[in-house]
Amino acid sequence: MDAAGKPRQPSFATGTGLFVRVLALSHLAAFGSFWIQERGLVGPSGILPAARFFEVAREQLGPRAFFEAPSLCWLFGAGAFLDVLCVLGIAASVLLLAGRAQVLCLALLWSCYLSLVSAGQIFFDYQWDALLLESTLVAVFLVPWRLWRSERGYEPPRLARYLVWWLLFRLMLLSGIVKLGSGDPTWRNLTALAFHFQTQPLPTPLAWYAHQLPDWLLKAGCAGMFAIELLAPLCIPGPRAARHAAALAMVALQLLIALTGNYAFFNLLSVGLCLTCLDDDWFRRIHWGVDQAEAASTAAVRSKPVLLRWFAAMSVGITFFLSVAAVYPGAARSPLVRFVAEDIGPLRSFNDYGLFAVMTVERPELVIEGSDDGTDWREYELPFKPVATARRPGWAAPYQPRLDWQLWFAALESPENNIWVETLCERLLRGDPAVLGLFRSNPFPGHPPRYARVVRYRYEFTNPRERTLTGNWWRRTPLDFYFQPVTLPDTPK
Repeated sequence: MDAAGKPRQPSFATGTGLFVRVLALSHLAAFGSFWIQERGLVGPSGILPAARFFEVAREQLGPRAFFEAPSLCWLFGAGAFLDVLCVLGIAASVLLLAGRAQVLCLALLWSCYLSLVSAGQIFFDYQWDALLLESTLVAVFLVPWRLWRSERGYEPPRLARYLVWWLLFRLMLLSGIVKLGSGDPTWRNLTALAFHFQTQPLPTPLAWYAHQLPDWLLKAGCAGMFAIELLAPLCIPGPRAARHAAALAMVALQLLIALTGNYAFFNLLSVGLCLTCLDDDWFRRIHWGVDQAEAASTAAVRSKPVLLRWFAAMSVGITFFLSVAAVYPGAARSPLVRFVAEDIGPLRSFNDYGLFAVMTVERPELVIEGSDDGTDWREYELPFKPVATARRPGWAAPYQPRLDWQLWFAALESPENNIWVETLCERLLRGDPAVLGLFRSNPFPGHPPRYARVVRYRYEFTNPRERTLTGNWWRRTPLDFYFQPVTLPDTPK
């Protein structure tokens, strides 16, 4: 009750403030990790040079290229300006974390990251990249629209909070729906986790132990995951107790996923979204940074100029409509929704979601090898992918090694769909330092090899007895040549 005896409206200043800070940390991880890899991935001598991509896009699409691949690189180039984008993103992330000029920081982060997503091509084709952009866009309505310093205990507009909840609702519910809707038998009979821990792109060391759990426990874990993904989102707009229980269940699920798999900043950002469902009374109960003065000041903070409130409400309404249109199943029949999908889609800020719709039951891996004579072959090791069978899975998140991730997808497809892997081999044959920097080590430190090839193996976790006897975390079986031995055209015979 307030001083007048009326029921006090719950405030959400602490949870939304934490979400904005988690968003800043996610951007810091995203920009920082890409900056380390940028030259090898899309630099002038990288695997997929961004400058060449924009040039080809302009040639093939004409003026429409600016809309299909929105990026500031159209104005400032895709060379050194990529470094500028990363520096600006890191600086804006730090300012946002400190609570300074939050609206301006969010606008800058969204613009810079969208520019990198377009320049990064397939190396940015991940759901957490889209989630980061959409979260940044909706966060604009959560923060105070001040030029520099933000208020403590700021209570966001109710419509803005609902927009964030709508994003969380779609993220979680669609993740469950796509698994059941795909018809994949491993999800329907609850056996998916028997494969998931060893076949996911970048497992952690704990994934090996999780893979050894008994089948009944793995099935129970799969059922629990479905219960959280399909039921917890329905509680978000419900009563306070149900909403809090649902939020904590979703946080627990994200933590379990993060313990067994490296998914960049996805789990961190998902947890941040969940925190917005917890009101200040909950945080006060656990003694987390909410005092009576801040709680009492939220009513005053809520008041805004009428014009600003109308603009925020209109913007929230448009954003809600576009996100609904993005997941509407009748997109092919509706001209309006088709417009959204085709013309608004490249902004990557109004998305549908759903990871692992079909479970991968085997783990093919691409191993790149080099040789001086075509007989003695040495393997190139990536930082976090299994190559040596005795090497323990590593911890990477929130850092994302994008070449490691993309090679996992390439192994599931044909070489014809991944010509860039042959380009990668060419860069290694030329000894390009930027591309070599993406690898854990260089097996040819003195000179580049004369030949390169790509072998596809099937990797599996060892069982406890095998690991005790051999010390290996993995066992592997050769499958085929992904690319037969190649050499540079100008290499002397």
